[in-house]
Amino acid sequence: MSEVQRQHAENQFAHELEALAKFDTKQKPPMWKLSPWAVLTYLMGGKLENGVEIAPKYVGSSRLMQIAVATLATDRALLLLGVPGTAKSWVSEHLSAAISGDSTMLVQGTAGTSEESIRYGWNYALLLKDGPSSAALVESPVVKAMRQGKIARLEELTRIPADVQDTLITILSEKTLPIPELGLEAQAVKGFNLIATANNRDKGVNELSSALKRRFNTVVLPVPDSIEDEVNIVQTRVASLGRALEIPALPPALEEIRRVVTVFRELRDGVTSDGKTKLKTPTGTMSTAEAISVMNQGLSLAAHFGDGTMRANDVAAGLIGAVIKDPVQDRVVWLEYLETVVKERDGWKDIYRACRELS
Repeated sequence: MSEVQRQHAENQFAHELEALAKFDTKQKPPMWKLSPWAVLTYLMGGKLENGVEIAPKYVGSSRLMQIAVATLATDRALLLLGVPGTAKSWVSEHLSAAISGDSTMLVQGTAGTSEESIRYGWNYALLLKDGPSSAALVESPVVKAMRQGKIARLEELTRIPADVQDTLITILSEKTLPIPELGLEAQAVKGFNLIATANNRDKGVNELSSALKRRFNTVVLPVPDSIEDEVNIVQTRVASLGRALEIPALPPALEEIRRVVTVFRELRDGVTSDGKTKLKTPTGTMSTAEAISVMNQGLSLAAHFGDGTMRANDVAAGLIGAVIKDPVQDRVVWLEYLETVVKERDGWKDIYRACRELS
């Protein structure tokens, strides 16, 4: 059997979860694989008594993760809110993996998400043959999580139409879902909860109703506070993805990562890092996730069309593609930044020339 391209968190970090479970003597909420203390350690990283290193999954405020974990130990659902690229989906997956040992109870929200994706659907061959029956019922990941006492995940909640969003109200408030066709209901087992993610920069956002907002505790995930935090996130994720994709190249030099992150932060903030020059901002979000993609593309170019060592010309194409989303407006922003900032910065002549050639 071929190796999967991307492992689920509970498989990729199984050794860490097993080590934490072995040393976890604190009280666990019903159906949880780990205690809240161990879940937090899994997220934030640390070193166990037996010397096992737990890699940090989230770089940022420990208090935010404490609030998120504590919320899931109550009957309140958790909403992770923030701009794109602030690790909402990443945190959601790892929370589910640590708490339930299963991060696959997932509904991906889109403009076309229907009620059946959240509630249940039918096997129409069986439905036409035998009529409504338990055998013909197709449970959604949310209903499966209810029955098994696990964490369900709902990505991009505000992309889902408002009338479909409100399907969640009964589930979150009553912990039950009526199935009137069978005269039955699906009741949530202890341990069930839901993590939703949403970003506040998405075009076509469907605002949550007041009734639905009340069913969630909201944790806002900010962009990384410092350049060091962001560089650390990008470095860790690029190394991990490079191993998963088996890219035969040297890991990107820290200096290249720092330059890309600096460009992203300056254009995102609308000011240079020294605070002396104001900048126009592009239409894109310039998120940490996009910086990771730029570095991975550069790593692939260096591996397959270079000597395996990432250089400025390997980074340039991805950098330009990340900045220029609108070919008219963003191109003006980029060229101005290139000439007024990159060209004049010591040690950046190579990346200026590489970007200028492609721009």
